[in-house]
Amino acid sequence: MKHFIATIIVLFSLQFLFAGEKVRAIRGVWLTNVDSKVLNSKKNIDAAVDHCSAIGLNTIFVVTWNKGMTTFPSKVVEAVTGREIDTLFTGRDPLKELIESAHKKEIKVIAWFEFGFSASYKQNGGTLLERKPEWATMDNEGKLVSKNGFEWMNGFRPEVQDFMLAMIMEVVRNYDIDGIQGDDRLPAMPSESGYDTYTVNRYRSEHQGAEPPKNFKDTSWVQWRADILNQYMKRIYTSVKEVKPQVFVTMSPSIYPWSKEEYLQDWPAWLKNDFVDQIIPQNYRYELKRYVESLDEIVNTQIDKDKLDRFYPGILLKVGKYYPSQKYLAAMIKENRKRGINGEVFFFYEGLKKYPTFFKNLYKEKAEYPSIIH
Repeated sequence: MKHFIATIIVLFSLQFLFAGEKVRAIRGVWLTNVDSKVLNSKKNIDAAVDHCSAIGLNTIFVVTWNKGMTTFPSKVVEAVTGREIDTLFTGRDPLKELIESAHKKEIKVIAWFEFGFSASYKQNGGTLLERKPEWATMDNEGKLVSKNGFEWMNGFRPEVQDFMLAMIMEVVRNYDIDGIQGDDRLPAMPSESGYDTYTVNRYRSEHQGAEPPKNFKDTSWVQWRADILNQYMKRIYTSVKEVKPQVFVTMSPSIYPWSKEEYLQDWPAWLKNDFVDQIIPQNYRYELKRYVESLDEIVNTQIDKDKLDRFYPGILLKVGKYYPSQKYLAAMIKENRKRGINGEVFFFYEGLKKYPTFFKNLYKEKAEYPSIIH
C-alpha cells in the first residue's frame, strides 16, 4: 500500500512538471501480433485504440512484418514467398483498419517492420530462404547465421536491401501512414554474419584481395559492415522523404555500443547525419540503477545536445510473465522528466492492462507528436 501511495504521489508531481507548456513528445506503445489478439479483428482494434486514447497515448507502433509475412496485403512479399499476407489475416487489412481507427482519435500510426533482415524464427530460414537460398548470410563456419533463434537474410546484399525497401515504400505509398520504423533487426545484421560469397567478394574488392578477419568482432571488420548499414539507413530515409516528406522515419535499435558490437547498428551516426527523425533505443533494464546509467550514457555521450529532442527511451512493460512494478515504472518516467524527456514508448500493448489506474493517471494531457525539425 505504501508503494502504491508513493507511486501516485510521483505521478501527481509529474503532471505539474511541465504545467503551462505545450508539450510535444512521443508517448507511444508497440502493438504486436504475438501474445496479443488486438489485430485479430476490427472490434479488437477499435477497443485497443480507445484504450490508448483514454490513457493519453498519441502513437501506436504496429507490427507490419514478422515471420516472413506481413499484416497488410503485400504484392512485394507475395512475389517472393507466394503469400500476400499473414494467413491469420487473409481477407482483411489490419494495418488499414488500425490507421482509420487511430486517426479518428488523433493517434499516429507508425509501421513497424519488426523482423527487418531476419527471415524467420527457429524455422531454418522459413519460406523466404527456401525460395531465395542465395539471400542467406553465413557465419565464419559457413553456416546460416542464427542468433537468439532468428535466422538471417544477407542485409549487405543489394537484392535483399531492395526487397526490404520495396516493402517499406509499398506501405508509404499505399497507406495514410504517419511513419515507418525499424528496430534491432533493421537496419541490422548479427556481427557473426558476412562470410557469404557476395559479402566476402565485396570485402576483397575493397581491400586489395584480402580476406575478411575470421574474428567477427574485429574492430575494422565491424566498422566496414556497419558502414554498409549506415548507407542503407540513409537510403531508407531519403527514399521515404522523396515520396512523402511528412512521413516520419523512426528507429528503435538496441543500446549502444552493444548495438554495434552485436548487430552492427552504429545508430549515433544515423542521428548525427540526419538519417532519422526520432531514435527510440530499447532501454530495457530490470533495475533502476542500470536504467539511469544507460539513460545518462545516451544523453551525455551519444547524442548531440541539439538533437536530444529526437530521443525517446523504449521502456519494457511486458515480456513473457515479467511486468515492472508500478513503483519502478514511475521511477523510470521520473528520471526521463528530470532530463527533459517528455515521452517514452512502451513494449508492449498488453502490458498496459496490468496497471489501469497507473496509466490512467500518467498522462493527464495528451502531448502533440513532435514536428520534423531538420
